[in-house]
Amino acid sequence: MELKNKKWTHDHFYGVREEILKHWPTGADVNFEEAVKYHETIPARKHFAKRLVKAKKNGETLTQPRAGVALLDEHINLLNFLRTEGEADLLPTTIDSYTRQNQYENCANAIEESMKAGRSLLNGFPAVNHGVHGVRKLVESVDGPLQVRHGTPDARLLTEITLAGGFTSYEGGGISYNIPYAKSVSLEKTIYDWQYNDRLVGIYAEHGIEINREPFGPLTGTLVPPCISHAVAIIEGILAAEQGVKNITLGYGQCGNLFQDVAAIKALEQLAEEYLVKHGYSDCVLTTVFHQWMGGFPQDEAKAFAVISWGAAAAALAKATKVIVKTPHEALGIPTKEANAMGLRATKQLINMLADQPFPMTAEVDIEVEMIKAETRCILDKVFELGNGDFASGSVRAFEAGVLDVPFAPSQYSLNKILPARDNNGAVRLFDVGNLPFTQDIIDFHKAKIDARAKEEGRKASFQMVIDDIYAISKGRLVGRPNK
Repeated sequence: MELKNKKWTHDHFYGVREEILKHWPTGADVNFEEAVKYHETIPARKHFAKRLVKAKKNGETLTQPRAGVALLDEHINLLNFLRTEGEADLLPTTIDSYTRQNQYENCANAIEESMKAGRSLLNGFPAVNHGVHGVRKLVESVDGPLQVRHGTPDARLLTEITLAGGFTSYEGGGISYNIPYAKSVSLEKTIYDWQYNDRLVGIYAEHGIEINREPFGPLTGTLVPPCISHAVAIIEGILAAEQGVKNITLGYGQCGNLFQDVAAIKALEQLAEEYLVKHGYSDCVLTTVFHQWMGGFPQDEAKAFAVISWGAAAAALAKATKVIVKTPHEALGIPTKEANAMGLRATKQLINMLADQPFPMTAEVDIEVEMIKAETRCILDKVFELGNGDFASGSVRAFEAGVLDVPFAPSQYSLNKILPARDNNGAVRLFDVGNLPFTQDIIDFHKAKIDARAKEEGRKASFQMVIDDIYAISKGRLVGRPNK
């Protein structure tokens, strides 16, 4: 296998596909030509890509939860509840952990045990086991655009079944669903496997069916500097576009400082459009997604709502196309449907209140935008150089060299040399830049920001700052200040 960012031929794709559809019996029910005809019957109001395009045109920020349970009828009821009681604009289907590891036999057993118990014993919806017919029942029973959300390194059969079943949006990528999720799965394999998924979406596009693709923006969700998540998102966007994907949503996980968060969304959209056009993909529709705080949450519900509302405000002011919503039970485990709906309604209220309030582009925001773009360009251009003009092979080499590095990742293929910490105003900076290919002025910028905080707090800049910041929000603060 020679990994290249090159569109798969039909012969190569269908040669691999023949084996993929045999991974579980439900794969036999996938019929591409019939699936295209089925997609042609899906009304525009339930079409994810069309809804995103409309939202971008109108300057809306749409709301979307996470949700998934084991049994089909329960999952349908859950999504309908979130649509009506939570007022969700877009709906998810979060896939269970067994499916994410391709353990379909375990899924079958868990579905049977869930039926006996009368409640879900899985942390998501096992779409592969429910098959095309089950997925179509879901699509037809829920009045809203549906997206698959998961965390699967090898999602090829899941992609086949859910797209044939009528889903119009699909999340994930060969980097973003490997480095933050897996320990020992190689990047060569996951990028290659995800080329299959993107090529399938591209073949649907060749038949007039537009399916939205969304790489997973937050990565590990713990103090991830914007330049890191932006570099990965743009690379995965380019990899998808090469395989024929035409509708792409790139994401970012909230860091907590309002100026940095607003700047990050603006920088992401500008950079992504620049790099897509620069590398020959000028026909892609690009939208953005803002993920509410992905780190530790307060256990107290009232305090959790404050964190949710802050994320809602940041998403609205940044004019992200959609926002992924958290729940007030975030610190406690899988939320009730009622708690999920409350997080959605709180977010919707904030978005509506801020709809007519443009965020002023101050000098401080402009500086953040330009710094994020400069940092991200350093990374992207070095990845391209390492790949000799190829972002697929370049990404593998970049992770080996630490040119791409994700903080706190479980993967053995990420060096984990960089260390993020907040500056005195709560923006995420780098205490240790590791092997990131920054220019000296960027390195000096980060050092000065961390040193200024250390001086304010009367302590030396150290790893303790990193630890303090990881736990800060769950303890009621943004910046992990030492106790005085």
